[in-house]
Amino acid sequence: MKFETTEIEKLKADLTRLDEVMLTHGLVREGQWDYERVTYDRKFEMKEGIFYLRIFGIAVEGDVGADKAIIQLKIPLLGKHYYPHGVEYGEGEIFPTSLVNHCNKILAAVNEEVSQFAV
Repeated sequence: MKFETTEIEKLKADLTRLDEVMLTHGLVREGQWDYERVTYDRKFEMKEGIFYLRIFGIAVEGDVGADKAIIQLKIPLLGKHYYPHGVEYGEGEIFPTSLVNHCNKILAAVNEEVSQFAV
C-alpha cells in the first residue's frame, strides 16, 4: 500500500538528522542501506500478521556509508510479510484500518519534523 498523500517524497534531508527523527518514531535503518540508498522500517506484529511500514530514500549528495549524505525520500509503503517469501505491497493485500491510521499518524509526525530541517 502506498501512502501517496503524505508529501514525504518531496523532502530532502541530512542523513544523520533523518536517522534521529526516524528512530524517535520507531523507524530503523540498521543494515538496510548501500552507498546510494536507505530503507527505514517499522515492524508491526498483529493478529492479522506481520506488517512493515517502509520509507525508502536515495542519496542525492554524498555517501551513505560515510554517514554524510543528503537523502531524497520516496513514497512510504506498507507491506505484509509472508514467510519465507518476504514483504508484499500489492493492492490485493488487506491492511487493518487501525494499522493504516496509526501509520498515517507516524508519517504526519515524521513529515512535520523533517520539514523543519529539510534542504
